[in-house]
Amino acid sequence: MKDFLRALITPLVRYPEEISIVSTQKNRQQVLEIHVDPEDMGRVIGKGGRRANAIRTIMKARASQDGGRILVEIVD
Repeated sequence: MKDFLRALITPLVRYPEEISIVSTQKNRQQVLEIHVDPEDMGRVIGKGGRRANAIRTIMKARASQDGGRILVEIVD
């Protein structure tokens, strides 16, 4: 799932080498925390949070195919 999320985010940012994704488990749910360069934060979140919501929707759909649950957090 981390690789899939990285593939989604990489084309959006200017500094792809700064992408860091941390995976943890919380209440039978996988939590993925995205850390990007501060300049790229707006690019990942998008106008009004639309891009962030789209990323979360795609990841939830992907996780449900595998029978799991996922939460994506964008951390500054």
